[in-house]
Amino acid sequence: MAVLAVAFVFSFLFYLVLTAGSGKVLFWSIEEIGFGLVFAAFTAVLAKKFFCSTGTKLGFRSLNPKRWVFFLIYAIGPLFFEMAKANIEVAYRMITKKIKPGIVKISPGMKSDFGTMMVANGITLTPGTLSVDVDEKGNIYVHWIFVESKNPKLEDVCSSFPKWIRRIAE
Repeated sequence: MAVLAVAFVFSFLFYLVLTAGSGKVLFWSIEEIGFGLVFAAFTAVLAKKFFCSTGTKLGFRSLNPKRWVFFLIYAIGPLFFEMAKANIEVAYRMITKKIKPGIVKISPGMKSDFGTMMVANGITLTPGTLSVDVDEKGNIYVHWIFVESKNPKLEDVCSSFPKWIRRIAE
C-alpha cells in the first residue's frame, strides 16, 4: 500500500510540475488536474505491480530527502564534471591515436546491489569506459580506453563515484 501511495503522490506532483501554466485554477485547468489524477493512479498501479510482483523490497530509506539531495549534488557536480572531462580526454586520445584499451577489475566495496549498479552506470555513462560485467562479490569489470596498469586504483577508473554513491544508496 505504501508503494501505491508514494508512487501516486510523486507521479501526480511530477505531472503538475510538467504542466504548470496551462489553466486558470492556480496554474492548471480543472481538466488538467483531473487527467493528472488519472495518470498518477495509472502510474501508481503499474509501479505497485512492477515492484511488488518481482519480489523487490522497496525500503523507506530511499525516501529519505537527504539521499535525494546527495543524488542531485552527485548528478550535477561530480558525475557531470567527470563526463565533461572524459569527453575531452576521449577526443584527445582519438585525435592523437594514443589508446591502449583493455579490461580491468575494480572493487568499489558497495554493500548493496543498488550501490554497485549505480557505480557501474556512472562508469558506463562516462565516455571512454564501459562496465562489462559484475561478479557475485561486487567487483566490476570495466573496458577502459587507456589502461596504464592491470590493477588500477579505484579513483583512476571511476573518480569519486563510490564515495558519493555510498551516501546515496547505503
